[in-house]
Amino acid sequence: MEKIDGIGYSKPQVVLLQETGIGVAETAARTCYDSFNNSENDVIRHLESTLPDPLMCEQINSLEDSSLLDDLAWTYFHHSILEHANLSYLVRGTSRGVLQEHARHRIQAISVRSTRYTMSSIINAFVASQHSAEYGKAFFTEKILGFDMFVTSDVEYNKIEISGMYDKLHYQASQVENFEELAVAKSSLPLLELHEGNSEALFQALEAGKKKRNVGDAFKHIITDNVKVDMVVTFNLRSLKNYFTLRESGAAYFQIRWLAQEMMRATPTKYLDLIVKKK
Repeated sequence: MEKIDGIGYSKPQVVLLQETGIGVAETAARTCYDSFNNSENDVIRHLESTLPDPLMCEQINSLEDSSLLDDLAWTYFHHSILEHANLSYLVRGTSRGVLQEHARHRIQAISVRSTRYTMSSIINAFVASQHSAEYGKAFFTEKILGFDMFVTSDVEYNKIEISGMYDKLHYQASQVENFEELAVAKSSLPLLELHEGNSEALFQALEAGKKKRNVGDAFKHIITDNVKVDMVVTFNLRSLKNYFTLRESGAAYFQIRWLAQEMMRATPTKYLDLIVKKK
């Protein structure tokens, strides 16, 4: 946990899922200059006179060093060849607020945990809270705290977030006649009467039942940028260079800076040497 302006935050976790290697990037560069014979890598030199077979392709993709790529990256700034190397990361626990920053990086592939399809437990907790006059908001608060769904880690601050979520849902329920039909799957509606007065039993039954499809369509408005999201992102090496340059900077929004730092830690040295200046 780290505190920013008096509020504690958790940091994201990052794992490198896939890397394509730097060999294709050197092959591309050697193709540009017709300089295969000058490579320090045997398999690249052989490309001068032959097309690669599967074994050669495997060797190309396993290269760890390339003096030409280093020269092109840092001396001649011929960065287009870096676009032939790609890296994919699994990110856990960044915030919805970071997504707004991420969207400004045009050249990336990004797949994000969908609030449209993954809000069922939150809505189930609210519906269950409404079927016990004794607990209500307290039940909802306890359940949501257990979900560990915020990047902020201060319990009292998160209770304020949860209170806002509850109040929005409570207001919406007062305005919509068919609220429970919006909130739970049709097959689960009989559970509401079956477990009337027992919020915990109702919550567990709703969780075990069929999930309401696209439940977030009606309820996305209740959550804030403070909510954690998971995503898979893929950058080519040139775009990753731009991302690290802008987002690892001290001028960047602190949460995306943390993410960039974790991505750098997960990135093998052979890539970092081509895109990050040594300090």
